[in-house]
Amino acid sequence: LSWISKIQVNQPAVLRRAEQIQARRPVKKEWQAAWLLKAVTFIDLTTLSGDDTSSNIQRLCYKAKYPIREDLLKALNMHDKGITTAAICVYPACVCDAVKALKAAGCDIPVASAGQTHLKTRLEEIRLAVEDGASEIDVVINRTLVLTGQWEGSTA
Repeated sequence: LSWISKIQVNQPAVLRRAEQIQARRPVKKEWQAAWLLKAVTFIDLTTLSGDDTSSNIQRLCYKAKYPIREDLLKALNMHDKGITTAAICVYPACVCDAVKALKAAGCDIPVASAGQTHLKTRLEEIRLAVEDGASEIDVVINRTLVLTGQWEGSTA
């Protein structure tokens, strides 16, 4: 991981490039809607809240299956295209609720699991999340360790 500490950013060049991108002619009209709809299909709806309940997870799953209002999809003639988000991401303890809610809704949106605990606990959480139906595991690094430059400990 020593290469991370050696990374340098040419901030003036990055800012110039950002200005160039911003100055470009934006996508207009129906193409803008198409790009925005496509972007929705790459989003993972996530709740990593300490107060998640089964009903919160059910609402999130419903939103994942129906991320865009039906009237808008009809106006764009996209109501029959099955536009959903890419995945649902929840804590390991909520995977089972998410899988059940998505099955009940008749959709196959993947469920991802993310947690931030000690490595031994995390490995057990991953095993249990996969048993509960998670099809993806999102690794969450320890933000405090990253912000203080302690890269070795951030993934353990």
